[in-house]
This record gives sequence, structure tokens and C-alpha cells, in this order.
Amino acid sequence: MRTRALLPRPLIRRHTLEGADNRRLAHVCGPLDAHLRAIESALGVALIRRDASFRINGPRVGVDQAAAVLDALFARAQAPIGERALQLTLQRAQSGAADAGEGEPVVLNTRHADLTGRTPNQTRYLQQMLAHDITFGIGPAGTGKTFLAVACAVDALERHGVQRIVLTRPAVEAGERLGFLPGDLAQKVDPYLRPLYDALYDLMGFDRVAKAFEKGLIEVAPLAFMRGRTLNHAFVILDEAQNTTREQMKMFLTRIGFGSKCVVNGDVSQVDLAKGVESGLVDAAAVLEGVSGIAFTHFTAADVVRHPLVARIVEAYERSRASGPQA
Repeated sequence: MRTRALLPRPLIRRHTLEGADNRRLAHVCGPLDAHLRAIESALGVALIRRDASFRINGPRVGVDQAAAVLDALFARAQAPIGERALQLTLQRAQSGAADAGEGEPVVLNTRHADLTGRTPNQTRYLQQMLAHDITFGIGPAGTGKTFLAVACAVDALERHGVQRIVLTRPAVEAGERLGFLPGDLAQKVDPYLRPLYDALYDLMGFDRVAKAFEKGLIEVAPLAFMRGRTLNHAFVILDEAQNTTREQMKMFLTRIGFGSKCVVNGDVSQVDLAKGVESGLVDAAAVLEGVSGIAFTHFTAADVVRHPLVARIVEAYERSRASGPQA
């Protein structure tokens, strides 16, 4: 006789937020209990609230995560909690970021006083940028590779750890042909470097960024203009590195000088090079693995910190690629 597999029984736990008043409870639960519904949907649990006591029903992992999320939301409930903060809290609970990091979290000196890694990989990435001269961040869109690299660069500039920031990326269109772009050099390369500008404005403010450009503290240039240079006492970031060739990557990495740090970011699933041209990022990941002084962080869909739908889109494409071409 075939025996039926026994499914784990749902767990029921009562969880109380000690010392909660009506105002903080309202912030935890959100408008019309929207935060509670989001927790239920994300973690696969059911929540029933009576005053500051919650009945959590679901699988053990989901129940434990829901209790951790409620505690984390309560800790910051002095003010209303936005959707982005809620999603980041959910993501940290699902990834185990609270206890999965390596060493002390890194806090950077930017306009965002609480800027730190939101996932274990992001925390590891920050630690590697501080500890190594060359760091690679490889993974899908939305995992914070560019933003955190620029944040580290701004922090180093503010602490006088470097004398300038140099931002660069290859001028390769994402599957389109943009044709002739009018204007001077800065105007021609602006469309390619806009994500880097956006991160700078967010981390420093528009006025400070403008003054830093005037003083030569920040430099932005296409990758082709790196040839022949030696970059001393600089924090250098190469973004969209999957669109470099093998020769361009070697050229760029050999530009690093004394007192400098270099960060290389890219998504190997979004290569826009001509068919048959090998990505310099893919090649570098194979050639430089294990080289002393160089660190690699590989991000996954679990590290996506944009809208939660972005993570699901990334996961769907990863599953599709793993299963091979569709008939």
C-alpha cells in the first residue's frame, strides 16, 4: 500500500508588540492594514490582530519571518512606514540578512545616514570594496551594484581617502542604434552615463555634484578615453562592464595606479556586443578568479531591491534561460 506523504502542519503563534500604542500600531499595520496584507502575501501566512497581539498562522519558516518583520517594523514605527521600507524589511527577513552578514555592517558617509547593505550579498560587496583594490559586482539589474559602488566612492571622497572619482562605461546601445548624437563630448556621453549621474545626485545633492565637477573632483568619460592613462589616488567605477571586449577590460584594469580603488559592475545576461564577440566581464570572471587583491560578488534575484515585481521578472528569465531555447 502506498503511504501518503505527510505535509508539515501549519504553525500557529501569538506574537505581541510590547509597549505599542495606537499610533505606532497604525504605522506597523499600514493604511487599512495594507502592510499586514503585504506580509501575508510575501510570506505565505495569515495574520489576525487584536490590539497589539498578532496571531500568525502558516509554515514555520513563514511564521518566524513574519514575527521578525513585525518586530522590525515596530522598531521604526515612530513615523509612517513607506512601501519601499516595507519591501526592504520583507526582503531582509526572507534572505536572513539579519544574521547572515559577515562581520559588522558597513555604514557610508553620504546624504543617507542609514545607507548600508540590505542583503547579505550587498553587505559582502561593501566589505569587499573597502578591503580590496579591485572589486567585481556581477548580477542582474536592481541589485544595487552601481548605487553602492558610487556610494563607496562618495564616502572615500568625503573621507579624503581618494582625490577624485572617475566614472566610465562602454558606449554600447542596448540593442538599439541611436545614430548621430549632437553636441559636445559631455552631451554625447550623457545618455550612456545617466545612471551614474542619478546615483551621484541622490547621494550628494545636485549643487554639490555640480561644484565637484567644476573642481575636477568627479570625472565622467567613455571607456575609450581611458587608454594610455594612469589613475592615481582615484576611485574608479566601470559600469555596464558586460559590454566591454576582452581587450577593453584588460586595458581598463591596467589603468589603476597607487592609492586607487577600482569597481567593475555588470550583468552577464544583458550583453549588447555584436554576435560572436566575447564579453570582457565574462572573460575576466574566469581569468581573474583567485587573484590576490581582487574580489568578486555574484548577485542573484534575491538581492533585487527595486519593486518586488523586478525580482520575479529576473527569476522568470533565469528559469527560461536554464531550461534552454523554447520551441
